[in-house]
Amino acid sequence: MSAQPVINDLLQRPLTLAEVNAAILHQQRNRIKQYYPETGPLRRELYRKHMEFFRAGATMRERLMMAANRVGKSEGVGAYETTLHLTGKYPPWWEGKRFNSPISAWVAGDTNQTVRDILQAKLLGKLVREPGDNPNQAVGLGTGMIPWDAIKSVKPKAGGIPNAIESALIKHVSGGVSELTFKSYEQGRESFQGTEKHLVWLDEEPPLDVYLECLVRTMQTTMFPGGLLILTFTPLNGWTDVVERFMDEKACAEAGRFMVQAGWDDAPHLSDAEKAAMLAALPPHQRDARSKGIPQLGAGAIYPVEESALIVQPFEIPPHWPRVFGMDVGWNWTAGVHAAWDRENDIVYLYAEYLRSEGEPSIHAAAIKSRGAWIPGVIDPAANGRSQVDGRQLLEMYKALGLDLEAADNAVESGIYEVWTRMSSGRLKVFASCQQWLEEFRLYRRDAKGRVVKKRDHLQDCTRYIVKSGLGRAKTEPVAKPKRPRVYDPARMAGSWMS
Repeated sequence: MSAQPVINDLLQRPLTLAEVNAAILHQQRNRIKQYYPETGPLRRELYRKHMEFFRAGATMRERLMMAANRVGKSEGVGAYETTLHLTGKYPPWWEGKRFNSPISAWVAGDTNQTVRDILQAKLLGKLVREPGDNPNQAVGLGTGMIPWDAIKSVKPKAGGIPNAIESALIKHVSGGVSELTFKSYEQGRESFQGTEKHLVWLDEEPPLDVYLECLVRTMQTTMFPGGLLILTFTPLNGWTDVVERFMDEKACAEAGRFMVQAGWDDAPHLSDAEKAAMLAALPPHQRDARSKGIPQLGAGAIYPVEESALIVQPFEIPPHWPRVFGMDVGWNWTAGVHAAWDRENDIVYLYAEYLRSEGEPSIHAAAIKSRGAWIPGVIDPAANGRSQVDGRQLLEMYKALGLDLEAADNAVESGIYEVWTRMSSGRLKVFASCQQWLEEFRLYRRDAKGRVVKKRDHLQDCTRYIVKSGLGRAKTEPVAKPKRPRVYDPARMAGSWMS
């Protein structure tokens, strides 16, 4: 996300060149004030994913923004939040974590050079100076996210990298001084050992050992519930150990981890023309990662089908199309997918989804029936052998709660093949409103040994049940027969009625 400097167009007199230059310099040295205004085309209400990420910092120790390129993850998220914590100058609308005193922070990226060119530039500005000049008077210092008047001093980095900064002292609103240190992954895990840190920002995906070492640094702070570890990267390395740590929602909630995925559609500063041009320039195997923030799965994807080929905008389903639902049950997660079948063209439309962790069967049954109590369904056949409450079988329990259910065919590989056949031939479509289904679809994959990874796949299992054995149960909504009027029969005894 880039801020566009705007000279005050409300001035009532012409500006001199010196005044124009001074106004531009003032804005360059106060870039943070241009971010997330209350009004205008870049107002903060349009950056929902960014706001969600910030809010989570109030309760979550580890946060990841796994995002597409150009959505503002490094500048508008990482550099922006880091600056707030270093200076202590939080905007009135801020709902995230607050530090009331100076902090010690690390900011790290891939290499010393990329740290200088990206992270240092975004925080302190792009420095231009001659060798031997005072780095604190370098041209460009203060044109990053940290305001110029908040930078107390900077220390050059040794090692022959021109204009690189090793650390900086930042004035805190309390009157104290925060310490900012730049590091790189190429220095190795050992360089991340040492003292406690209030904040660590890792831009670009770190090696697992570096990530864990940084986590330890933030966990050892004397603050409660500890320091903050934030990560911002595009998942070009695929399903790594670091990515996997943030994919299990239940485990994340228990461990204080949080993830936001953001794509180009979450970045209002990108025009449709820009998005189309960037997508056309990307190789096909990188498009999902770079445009949607989805881990690059390559050959590991179970359904190698373009997402755009599946999605349709929601529409009113014709009453003559039969419907059915698939259901996957368990205590940790219970899922349901509703489908309508256009028999004439043999196209299955997935039009509704249900996914909830824990909860009683009565809650799940009520949610499924709210889509139409008359709709039949097929359920995970393993439910017939599970016990949950008082030893009763889940299949029988859901039947008793009013669901018309039969056990599904759970042949995994043949079911996957039938789903893929429908997808690749255009005979399976998904309503764009089924966002949780789409999130699972993007991550549905096989491991290195070719086995289906059984994580975040509940709605995909429901889909397999529908395609494999649910269509035979699908039916149209029954039409209530009109009641025949009752007619008085004088031939019968007085006062009798016949119908």
